[in-house]
Amino acid sequence: MRQTIKLMVGAAFIAVSSIPVSAETIEIGIGHQSTVTNTVPGGIILQKLKILEKYLPKDGKYKDAKYKIIYKDYTSGPPITNQMLAGKLAFGVMGDYPLIVNGAKFQETGKKTSKFIAVTGYNLKGTGNGIVVPVASDIYSLDQLEGKTISTPFGSAAWGMTLKALRDAKLLDKVNLRNQSPPVGVAKIANGKIDAHSDFCPWSEVMEFRGTGRKIFDGSEADIPTFHGTVVNNDFATKYPEIVHAYLEATLEAQAWIIKDPANAATKVSEWTGIEKEVLYLYFSKGGISTFEASIKPVWAKALKYDHELLVKEKNIPPLDFNAWIDHTYVEAAFKKRGLDYKATLKEVVSPVIDDPKLAPAEMWIKDEGIVAYKSVKEMIEAYKAAVKDKKTVFATYVYDKATGLKLFGKVAFLVSDAKAVTAFMKKGDADKFLKKTGGKLIAWKDATS
Repeated sequence: MRQTIKLMVGAAFIAVSSIPVSAETIEIGIGHQSTVTNTVPGGIILQKLKILEKYLPKDGKYKDAKYKIIYKDYTSGPPITNQMLAGKLAFGVMGDYPLIVNGAKFQETGKKTSKFIAVTGYNLKGTGNGIVVPVASDIYSLDQLEGKTISTPFGSAAWGMTLKALRDAKLLDKVNLRNQSPPVGVAKIANGKIDAHSDFCPWSEVMEFRGTGRKIFDGSEADIPTFHGTVVNNDFATKYPEIVHAYLEATLEAQAWIIKDPANAATKVSEWTGIEKEVLYLYFSKGGISTFEASIKPVWAKALKYDHELLVKEKNIPPLDFNAWIDHTYVEAAFKKRGLDYKATLKEVVSPVIDDPKLAPAEMWIKDEGIVAYKSVKEMIEAYKAAVKDKKTVFATYVYDKATGLKLFGKVAFLVSDAKAVTAFMKKGDADKFLKKTGGKLIAWKDATS
């Protein structure tokens, strides 16, 4: 009799699990951060271009299903995790440190789990995170922050970078750290109300472009990768795996959309978010700060484990089973559908190259003319002066740091000029060292272009 009951229950379960969801309205909640550059392929681009709708399943058990896609925009990752834990969001797009907290907090419940399913954007060396001082400050290096106050969003990738940088410089107990959100920190820098502010992408470059802040420490100097990615509530993924596949196919299309025409992508995302297009191009462009590629590389897993150790020490967060949390299956399937080799991509990591022969040494973005490339910084400066004389609108100029190969705004670079060339540097200290070796003179952008 017991065996018969078991068989009947089993048959009932099979019958229920195979019932189509045709009569169901499926709510897809996506928590994203539109003003955080590395997250845009997982949120704002999907929303504005309606890419996800193209990939949502419409056959089989989803034949007559209705979808309700809800995008919730945040300035940081923690609120997204809270909403996911409350069952109000299925997907969350956030930075490396918040991703770890998400996975750990889910696992801590003992009932729910999240899965880390893809990367939305990265910088291998950590550029995107940075420490900025007011533009009029006389501080030019990290060691000059001794006895000063630095604000940063606690728990963020920028916070983690700052802790490591200060610890490596033996300054951790000599600097006052203050918790401050990006909008507040940016305002404080603009008004000269704080010594320094540390933040994640793209706020350092926003402050540089607006002329309110000057970067004194780039995240690459801490040598910790920075990246953003997507987590999914595993209950949702188990119930609707086809929708998770659709979401990642859409993410890959959004990444490809950025890469195909970075200037157009920068212009559109600027319209949607308010972040200046010139800043976004610095991230989106070839040779720019961000790489938009979704694979979960071994180097990311290694970085996440390092970050977790720091979070355990500094924030007392719960343990995290990385093997259970990281799930390649969905993104690997999305790669396969686009005819891409996932395993080969795992081995490929983009990193800046000094004097990269594949990149033009300088660029200028001119209204109605687009992005114009130049063979040298000196040539671009001459073209800039001519454009200004002709009353053309120059949106921005871009050069590469001679010390690291990183792309930056021409107007914030430290320039070393001699009879033959103009060489650009991100940091004054590197420009001074180069100057001693080669001669010439150190000049500011306004002097070079006047």
